[in-house]
Amino acid sequence: MAAARFPGKSEGVPATNWSSPAVDRPVCLNGTPWILYLLEECVENVWEYSSVVIGLFSMLCFLLSTLPQVYEAYRNGKVDQAMSFGFLFFLFSGDLTNFAGCYFTSQLPIQMITVIFYIFTDVVLISQFIYYKIKNNSSTKSPVLKWLCFLWCGAATIFLIVSPSLILDNSTASGTTTSKSLEVSGYVCGYLASVFYLASRFPQLYKNFQRQSTEGTSYLLFALAMMGNGTYGLSVIVVLPSLKDSRHNFIIKHLAWLIGSLGVLVLDFLVTIQFIMYKKNNSDKQHAVLAALEVEPLLCEEEELSAV
Repeated sequence: MAAARFPGKSEGVPATNWSSPAVDRPVCLNGTPWILYLLEECVENVWEYSSVVIGLFSMLCFLLSTLPQVYEAYRNGKVDQAMSFGFLFFLFSGDLTNFAGCYFTSQLPIQMITVIFYIFTDVVLISQFIYYKIKNNSSTKSPVLKWLCFLWCGAATIFLIVSPSLILDNSTASGTTTSKSLEVSGYVCGYLASVFYLASRFPQLYKNFQRQSTEGTSYLLFALAMMGNGTYGLSVIVVLPSLKDSRHNFIIKHLAWLIGSLGVLVLDFLVTIQFIMYKKNNSDKQHAVLAALEVEPLLCEEEELSAV
């Protein structure tokens, strides 16, 4: 089951436009071909079509959201001071339980691969955090640490490339039917993922408040997450007019993910306010660093002259 980071199959959507099964899968009579091929959803009206397109845009936002922070951490080198490890831990936990939910409920290949990519970027962010934490607290530069980081990221990249085919082959071999217990486990994992995503923002909010600064964090991480969560909620709401009798069941099934998604959206608005409030502090710190770099050589010259 998809959690708050991206939309899942539209459960509860009326299946009136499906024909009888052929070759172990139903045939969509009036649906959109590319959506049927990519998502295995039979979409035949503008409400369902809009929901799918908005949902895919939401997925794209989430796919891109962590990449600016990876670059910012590399550029700044102070990710251990700027990011809360609690934020990274809860984000990783949410993606891990999200993956378990998708696997237990036999979700689509595109969803499985997407969550694996989320986990990969989480591993990169956590690796950066640990690397710079050790590097910045060490008095001597160690080439071994850099090589270990490269090897670790290389292993994670190989896992990213290999794991989708292994997992998808395994799920195909085990069949398309999902037992009731596994389905319930998948829903529980989905609920836990929403809780983890919601909890991830509080450590970062406190970290920013404690430092009175947002330096070292990329706002695009939170901006793209806001766009992703906002469009996810919109994709669920947009499809409601086409559901008619099944609308109530659909809302109940997606309620936890809506609460998690909209809850994270509200918390990201608070992070946005912190970025605005602490912007002057960030610029003051940058000016102080530049001033120190300009003054230190002058002091050295004065000391040399006095010595002479």
